[in-house]
Amino acid sequence: MDLTENAITKVATVTGVDMKTAAATTLFTPPTGKTFYPTHVIVREPSASLAGGTSYGFTGWKQGVDLSSMTTLGTDYMVIDSNNVKYTKCAAATAFQMTVTTGSTLAATATFDVFGILA
Repeated sequence: MDLTENAITKVATVTGVDMKTAAATTLFTPPTGKTFYPTHVIVREPSASLAGGTSYGFTGWKQGVDLSSMTTLGTDYMVIDSNNVKYTKCAAATAFQMTVTTGSTLAATATFDVFGILA
């Protein structure tokens, strides 16, 4: 068994994610024959203040995530987790995306680390 299967592991790191523009960014796509169960995402090292960024969503998972408290560039981070709520698994070849609904006031980017179970 591969260590990245059937265990919580980091499946992706995506840098330079636009935190202002209302759009979707693919963070991870499960390979053929695999299902992804996201457990948490770390948002880190914003390039500018994310003030105003009150609504970000993740495909089939968390919605309305408020990152506006991340105002210190280069050092702030937040761990977004499951919080005992029912979600939908991410089937093979289905993109797990972060969508900006209400983004940061300033132009900013951040790094995302995606964790979960790949089964």
